[in-house]
Amino acid sequence: MLNQPNLFDCHPLFDDVQMQQVFPDGKTFVDCIPKQSTAVILQQYTDQKDTPGFNLKNFVLANFELPGVFAADYTADANNTTAAHINDLWQVLTRQPDASSGSLIPLPHPYIVPGGRFGEVYYWDSYFTMLGLKVSGRNDMVKNMVANFSHLIKAVGFIPNGNRTYYLGRSQPPFYSLMVQLLATIKGKNILAQYLPTLEKEYQYWMKGADELNEANTLLNHSVRMKDGEILNRYCDAFDTARPESYRQDIELAHQSTQEPTVLYKHLRAGAESGWDYSSRWFKDGQSFSTIHTAGIVPVDLNCLLYHLEQTIAEAYHLIENNNAAKNYTLLAEKRKQAIQKYCWNDTARFFVDYDVEDNVQKQELTLAGVTPLYFRIASQEQADLTAEILQSAFLKPGGLVTSLKQTGQQWDAPNGWAPLQWMAVAGLENYSHHSLAANIAKRWVQLNTDVYNRTGKLMEKYNVEDTHLEAGGGEYEGQDGFGWTNGVYLALKEKYAL
Repeated sequence: MLNQPNLFDCHPLFDDVQMQQVFPDGKTFVDCIPKQSTAVILQQYTDQKDTPGFNLKNFVLANFELPGVFAADYTADANNTTAAHINDLWQVLTRQPDASSGSLIPLPHPYIVPGGRFGEVYYWDSYFTMLGLKVSGRNDMVKNMVANFSHLIKAVGFIPNGNRTYYLGRSQPPFYSLMVQLLATIKGKNILAQYLPTLEKEYQYWMKGADELNEANTLLNHSVRMKDGEILNRYCDAFDTARPESYRQDIELAHQSTQEPTVLYKHLRAGAESGWDYSSRWFKDGQSFSTIHTAGIVPVDLNCLLYHLEQTIAEAYHLIENNNAAKNYTLLAEKRKQAIQKYCWNDTARFFVDYDVEDNVQKQELTLAGVTPLYFRIASQEQADLTAEILQSAFLKPGGLVTSLKQTGQQWDAPNGWAPLQWMAVAGLENYSHHSLAANIAKRWVQLNTDVYNRTGKLMEKYNVEDTHLEAGGGEYEGQDGFGWTNGVYLALKEKYAL
């Protein structure tokens, strides 16, 4: 299923539409539904494009059905609280089981989309959305979301970035084990045994090729052999072409970069798989987008997530009394924990960081990815205490925690804050008894969400946490409202702290 769909092979039509910006957002065209065979459309384009008076946009509108924009026409009830607005929004953001159309991969159960330009389900977004669904009593939808992702693992072999064919080269941060554990809090721990086959298949996807690594061949798929022989993981897309949904941006960046285009595209795609698209944490020089080298980095957060997956599989094997398999996965988790400590804890910075395997050095960027070892209880108490000090002194802003300490124009850098990172930081700090700081972060974030909602009637994908009167910016597209994971984290934090 890793073949690019026909629309992206419609050259030169596809290139012309994207490079000439027929639509301001490059994602619009790849989400369009052809009204007839793409082969027929392409032939018509070839025949007509050089005729006098030909209009490319009119041609596209005549031959393709445009995608909808979720929650765009939804107006908040001015009398609603933020929480009541979110509970109303769940229905607006719900998609029913669908047939295959255009680039959409059909799913068998209803699901929640983030909103705005995002009319499909997204992998890591969905876990944080599900936190709020549980608070709203929507346990049916939590179950549906887990069932849909399990279906994708069985049908595709992994969970794609989103249920679109142009995402079939990559996944996203592997939160599936957390989703199954969340469902287990509703249905009971036996759920882990029920989903054991898909948990293992998810793990096999991320570890594919790990047993083929050696001193001469240290990188394969998502697996990385570290300098002392440990196996950790990286982000890595199966393709090395410009992303269809961001085609023009990728082509233009290739013209600015000294990297070979295929190498650059591989790193851009890996950055998209990380969910942090994009951030200074992926840049070789810490500043310039053109130096992106994501696939050459071992990210601390990815490896913490895979530690949790290994732990969850071990727990599932204990439930079915396969103690040998449980012991094996427990050992894998312990080895990974030790490697995360070894390669990602920076004594000087007093913070967890990513590791550059190209140069065999720790990355210098401090980002909120560094809270992930606290979230998964990998950090020691001393490390958590030191991390808390840095969060308090450097990351804490009026609206919550800033994503990184640099302003680069990228959306996963300062001055922006993101709901999933607030949640993981808060929960991570609570794990190590930093209750006051955790509550302070939660209060600031919830207040910012509430203030923006009262001002605009919207919940946003990301927020400016430094100047709470300004909108968040940066990135490849305009700020989006809806918004799945913001809604989920807002409700979860409100419940946790009775705000």
